[in-house]
Amino acid sequence: MRYVIKRVYEPASDDDGFRVLVDRVWPRGVSKEKAHLDLWAKDIAPSTELRKWYGHVPERFGEFARRYREELGANPEALAEARSWGEEHDRVTLLYGAHDGETSQAAVLRDLLASPPVE
Repeated sequence: MRYVIKRVYEPASDDDGFRVLVDRVWPRGVSKEKAHLDLWAKDIAPSTELRKWYGHVPERFGEFARRYREELGANPEALAEARSWGEEHDRVTLLYGAHDGETSQAAVLRDLLASPPVE
């Protein structure tokens, strides 16, 4: 798989490929050196309003994912840039700070980027 997700608190690996932080807010307790980022893509992250509404409440994830995809659809430049990462690199690791990756924006973004663009 070209796009994978990983918690930014986990150690960097040679297998990570191109490492992109997809959080709007810098993760607590992680230095820029320890993060080993290639890019911090704040513009692809959910809006502050959506992030605060969601609050990582599992029951809200479905609605969060729908709203986040809607935000991404309204931000074609950021989405096009994110798609270009996969064209330029064999593997793209989307980094996030949340405790549960499968209910994070990184999972929504991974799934969106792994699917063909809608024309």
